[in-house]
Amino acid sequence: MFHEVLGLPVHALVVHFAVVLTPLLVGVAVAYALVPRWRAATAWAVVLLALATVVAVFASWASGPKLLEARFATAEGAMADGLAAHASFATPLLLSVLGLGAVSLVLVYVSRGDRFGKSGTMVLSGATVVLALAAAYFVFRTGDSGARAVWG
Repeated sequence: MFHEVLGLPVHALVVHFAVVLTPLLVGVAVAYALVPRWRAATAWAVVLLALATVVAVFASWASGPKLLEARFATAEGAMADGLAAHASFATPLLLSVLGLGAVSLVLVYVSRGDRFGKSGTMVLSGATVVLALAAAYFVFRTGDSGARAVWG
């Protein structure tokens, strides 16, 4: 399932979704968390991006080892080290995006109708910002290390 589509490696296709959607989710989720007056206008974007980003990052995470096995199994030296560094960021990226997606969805649910009061919304907003920073860091490090490993 996570190997090829029409002869092209799935990882090379879906990684672009992850690299675009993660920063979009980070920006929209932080805006939703920190600017209450924008919540009505951005709630739908947070929900859609939270779901799509998790799927894109998971697909990238799951397809990476298949690409490594199929195309880079004999890599040595600097390329092998670069690919190992790239792979080392994959799970932290997945976990941070899963956390950001989940907390963002809960924040949208809780803030609609003020279900847990202002303090509950503030705690979730803080968690959203922290997880957004983690996701932003890991998507940058993962993408940068992958590009350097293959193209550098």
